Amino acid sequence: MVKVLLLFLLLMAGIVVGPMIAGHQGYVLIQTDNWNIETSVTGLTIILILSLVVLFAIEWILRRLFRTGARTRGWFMGRKRNRARKQTSLALLKLAEGDYQQVEKLMSKNADHAEQPVVNYLLAAEAAQQRGDEMRANQHLERAAELADGDQIPVEITRVRLQLARNENHAARHGVDRLLEVTPRHPEVLRLAEQAYIRTGAWNSLLEILPSMKKAQVGDDAHRDALQQQAWIGLMDQARAEQGSDGLKAWWQNQSRKTRQQTTLQVAMAEHLIECDDHDTAQSIILDGLKRQYDERLVMLMPRLKTGNPEQLEKALRQQIKSQGDRPILWSTLGQLLMKHGEWQEASIAFRAALKQRPDAFDYAWLADVLDRMHQPEEAATMRRDGLLLTLQNNSLQNSPPQ
Repeated sequence: MVKVLLLFLLLMAGIVVGPMIAGHQGYVLIQTDNWNIETSVTGLTIILILSLVVLFAIEWILRRLFRTGARTRGWFMGRKRNRARKQTSLALLKLAEGDYQQVEKLMSKNADHAEQPVVNYLLAAEAAQQRGDEMRANQHLERAAELADGDQIPVEITRVRLQLARNENHAARHGVDRLLEVTPRHPEVLRLAEQAYIRTGAWNSLLEILPSMKKAQVGDDAHRDALQQQAWIGLMDQARAEQGSDGLKAWWQNQSRKTRQQTTLQVAMAEHLIECDDHDTAQSIILDGLKRQYDERLVMLMPRLKTGNPEQLEKALRQQIKSQGDRPILWSTLGQLLMKHGEWQEASIAFRAALKQRPDAFDYAWLADVLDRMHQPEEAATMRRDGLLLTLQNNSLQNSPPQ
C-alpha cells in the first residue's frame, strides 16, 4: 500500500512539475570510461519512474509465485493430514475387530502427518507384536522414541508391555524399575510392575509398590491383599529353598508381630514347615493361631502333624469345641488324631458326632476302620455302604446337566 501511494505521489509530482519545467528541462550527463549518457532532467525523471514501476511489477510477480508455491505445499500437507486422520479412524475400527495386520498398516502409513504421530507408531508397534512380528514392532517403537522427544514415558510403557508379551521378564522388570523412579504412581506402570515382579519372583519389590497401588487405586482391596499374601508366600519359598527349615524359621522371626498374626500366613508357614519335616514348630504356629482366631484352615493341618506331644492338639480341639460349638470339622479332626493313638472308642464317638451334623464320605470310611478295630464288622460294613452311596450320589449331582 505504501509503494502504491509513493507511485501516485511521483505521478502527481510529474503532472504538476512537468509543465513548469517544460521549457527549462535542463541537461544531465552521465559519463563512464566508455559511455556518455546525455538526457534532460525530465527524461531522467521519467526513466526513474518507469524503473520503479518495473521493479514493483517484478516484485509482485515473484510474490505471487512464492505464495502459489506455499499454497501448493499447504494443499499437499493438508491432504496428507486428512488422509492420516481418516486412516487413524479406520485403524481404530480395525483394532476393535481384532484385525491387527490392518491396524499396523493404517496406523503407520501416514503416521508422520497424523495429529499425534507418537500414538500412531505405538499402536502400530503393539499391533505388530500381536501378529508376532517383533522386528516391525521394534521399528515402530524406535520411530516413536525419535518423535517423542522429552516425553518418553508412553514409549517406555509400550516397550515394557511388549517385553512382557515376549516373556522377556527380566528386561521388563528392569524397565519398570526405571519407570517407577520417574513416575512412581502411574497406574499403568504399577500394573506392569505387578506382572514383572510376579514373573521374576521379586516379592520384596512387589510388597514395596502395594502402598502406591492403593494410592493410585490400582485394583481393589481384595486384589491387593491377595498380592500381599502371594508375596509373603513367595518369600517363604525362597527362604526354604535357600536355607531349609532353619532359614524359614529365621525369616519368620524377622517379620513383624502383625505379619506373623495373619492367619493366611500362619497356614502357609505351617505347611512349609511340615514339608520341611519340622512338625514341632508347625504345631506351635497352628496352636498360637487358634488361640487368637479360629480358622478351619489351621484345624485341617492338624492330622498332618507328627509330633511327640499330640495331647496339646487334642486339648486345643476340645477347647475349640467348647468355644465354637459342635462343628463337624472339629469332631472329624479330633477323631483322626485319636485314631493315630489307637483310642478307638473315643475316635468312634468323635466321628459319630461329626456325621450327626453332616454326612461325609471320609468320615464314614474312617469310622468304618475304627469299628473294624473295635471288632464290629457288621456296623463297619454299614458305614462303608453309606459312604459309598454318598459318594455315588455326589458324583451323580456333579455330572448332571444344569437345569
